[in-house]
Amino acid sequence: QVQVVESGGGLVQAGGSLRLSCAASGRTASDAAMGWFRQAPGKGREFVAAISRMLGTNYADSVKGRFTISRDNAQNTLYLQMNNLKPEDTAVYYCAAGSPVGLPQVVSTYAYWGQGTQVTVSS
Repeated sequence: QVQVVESGGGLVQAGGSLRLSCAASGRTASDAAMGWFRQAPGKGREFVAAISRMLGTNYADSVKGRFTISRDNAQNTLYLQMNNLKPEDTAVYYCAAGSPVGLPQVVSTYAYWGQGTQVTVSS
C-alpha cells in the first residue's frame, strides 16, 4: 500500500508564494503517478497538477505559469511550488498517488489520498 501525507498550507496574501510537500511511502510510490487536487467549500475536487514518468507534468489551465510540480524519488517526496497566488486558489489541497497509466487529471486514477492541507489567499 501507498501512504501520502501533505503539509505546507497556510495563509498568504495575493501575489505571495507557498510550497506544499507530500511525503509518500510504499514500494510502488516511485512508479505511481502523483498529483495535486484542490477542493473549495461546496465545490467538487479539482485537478491542479500531476507528474508521471510516462507523461511528464500536467497542469490545469488556471495554474499554468504559476505553479510547478516536482518529485524527489530518492526521498519519496512530491512538491507543489505555488507562485503569484490569487484568492481563487483558496482551497484544501490534496496529494494523491495512483496508476502510472491512468489519465493524470482524473480523480478515479488515484487510489491513495492524503488528509489535505488548507491554503488561504487573501486580497
